[in-house]
Amino acid sequence: MKSRLFAGVAGFAAAFVATATPAMAQEEAPSEITVTGSVGLVTDYRFRGVSQTDKEMAIQGGITATHASGIYVGTWASNLSGWGTFGGSNMELDLVGGFATEVSSGVTLDVGLTWYMYPGGASDTDFAEPYVKLSTTMGPAKALIGVAYAPKQQALGRWYLDADSYATGIPDAPGAKTDNFYVWGDVSGGIPNTPLSLKAHLGYSDGNSGLGPNGTSVAPTGSYLDWMLGADLALGPVTLGVAYVDTDISKSESAYLKPNFSSTKNGSQIAGSTVLFSLSAGF
Repeated sequence: MKSRLFAGVAGFAAAFVATATPAMAQEEAPSEITVTGSVGLVTDYRFRGVSQTDKEMAIQGGITATHASGIYVGTWASNLSGWGTFGGSNMELDLVGGFATEVSSGVTLDVGLTWYMYPGGASDTDFAEPYVKLSTTMGPAKALIGVAYAPKQQALGRWYLDADSYATGIPDAPGAKTDNFYVWGDVSGGIPNTPLSLKAHLGYSDGNSGLGPNGTSVAPTGSYLDWMLGADLALGPVTLGVAYVDTDISKSESAYLKPNFSSTKNGSQIAGSTVLFSLSAGF
């Protein structure tokens, strides 16, 4: 959603169901609504390269309903830990809605909005982020480019301006609002005659170079790059994945955000390079 390593939901073609009677077979009209979903386990939840689970495991899942017209709605959730103080159930719950349509042969336009929620936490931790995506298929490869822009909101604002406020945990600019810009590209493709596929991601964030009301920031150092290289192995409905994830956020750039921007276990940076493993199943 978060990419994530992962954010965005795509529609699928409606399924045709045939029923038979003792006298003759009858074909039903295609369903107007298709429901898809997935559940997975990942060794670390990285949102745009930054760990949201204190560099530990996360269980995640989502479901999407897509109308034949291209309109879709969905939800996705993950546990959280460490980075920030979202409070409540320490869970991220995303609500997604949008419209996807083919604008030319093989090219799909997807326009929508993601509402990031943190159930039980403070009301100013939630924020909305509209997005636009273009995707296409080129032989065995798929490519996508996306832009997401979150207008000025308190959840994205820089509430802590200097070292004293970081140290005390008392914001010196409460109520401040900031916007956030994110642009990214994804490519993926299957290796012919094998269950293996390769994938890559590159993203750029620009936003609040500090801490917001919940002690986090979508762009903690102001602007940075995140990237991913990985592979998936499909075994029926189950997919095994491995990915290398990293950012260009240096230790010196993020030092002023500590202790928030570090592991609670050993103080290590939560945006450094790592190898992630995942197990997921879809329907």
